[in-house]
Amino acid sequence: MSPNRNFHDPIRVGVIGIGNMGQHHARVLSLLKDAQLIGVSDVSVERGRDTASKHRVLFFEDYRDLLPLVDAVCIAVPTRLHYDVGTTCLKAGVHVLIEKPIAATIEEAESLVKTATEQNRILQIGHIERFNPAFQELSKVLKHETILAIEADRMSPYSQRANDVSVVFDLMIHDIDLILELVSSGIVRVSAHGNRVSPESTYLDYVTATIGFENGVIATLTASKVTHRKKRKITAHCINSLTESDFLNNEILIHRQTTANWTTDYGQVLYRQDGFIEKVYTSNIEPLHAELEHFVSCVRDQQQPSVGGDQALKTLRLASLIEQTALDGQVWRSCDLQLREVATVGSY
Repeated sequence: MSPNRNFHDPIRVGVIGIGNMGQHHARVLSLLKDAQLIGVSDVSVERGRDTASKHRVLFFEDYRDLLPLVDAVCIAVPTRLHYDVGTTCLKAGVHVLIEKPIAATIEEAESLVKTATEQNRILQIGHIERFNPAFQELSKVLKHETILAIEADRMSPYSQRANDVSVVFDLMIHDIDLILELVSSGIVRVSAHGNRVSPESTYLDYVTATIGFENGVIATLTASKVTHRKKRKITAHCINSLTESDFLNNEILIHRQTTANWTTDYGQVLYRQDGFIEKVYTSNIEPLHAELEHFVSCVRDQQQPSVGGDQALKTLRLASLIEQTALDGQVWRSCDLQLREVATVGSY
């Protein structure tokens, strides 16, 4: 916040990029009691003015004209522009929430993290599933379990949305972030395979990857842009339970094994119970609402966000490794890279 502003004043926020996600950022920010949506910017004048009119805020053809009027911005431009726009905003002294992935390359991501540190600005990355109520409860459940293996499935029908990146950076990157958070261990092995809708396509549309962690946990991730049914699930195989989380239906089921017999007075077994299911109740809060509320709170209190630049950089490194492994058809092991690179791919 500006030193000339009162602590209790709303955080002044702008949105740069009014596409699919940017429109939702503007909508939620206009509703937050601790934030004031000042304006929006987009390369499409018609779309930008329409959104600005809807929320009764200012429209800026050049996003740089917005920066002197705000404390923070949400950046929802194409991935290839994350670095340039993010760097400009940070150097202007503005706090930044930038959509995932943090940047198009590891080098750009490293530079963004460095700039945020040098400017003493908040840099939060939009890994929105961290704020999904189902994941929030799943992480609480698994703190009391010993995980053996995790499966993550994230699938969608084909869409023109996010067609400038592969399925690894569009969809799988969410689950990479979540699994790194849940397992919190170094990585020793990665294998991956992928496919395209068309041989001429630039990007992979279907990828499955297996990650081996130092603590013995095995994670299997599948992401698809070409599956005819939307699916968002994480399943954790634990020593004492099987936990299934459905992010679309906001539901968590815990399967546990037990053996109990019900008998008659004469000792005849009527039926046997071999297991039971616990249902975990979750809140109905919109993940984007929780994410933006967290961002505004971090800006106000000058606290580091739960998904900062360093975490997002590690997620990007692993996503890059998975994509390259899928393209090469090779298995990556920790001994294959220099120690510095292994450390950066490893645990938080």
